[in-house]
Amino acid sequence: MKEFKYVITDEVGIHARPAGLLVQEAKKYSSTIMFNKGEKSAKATALMKLMGMGIVKGDEVTVTVEGDDEEAAAAAIEAFMKEHF
Repeated sequence: MKEFKYVITDEVGIHARPAGLLVQEAKKYSSTIMFNKGEKSAKATALMKLMGMGIVKGDEVTVTVEGDDEEAAAAAIEAFMKEHF
């Protein structure tokens, strides 16, 4: 299992358009990618649950990746987060 933490820097947090792109990126991998914030968690492929977490600027999220391609998936999702959030 791979895990990393990321602090959201986007002014409006995780919102519709970039969240949709995140879902598309996550679906490229067979590993399970989970976003966790406090007591809430959602799969990176579940757009409405991800947006329903209410992640805003300044929030720290923990991303866990587990599966056959976890190394590549974790690197790609972390790069995506840095570019979009």
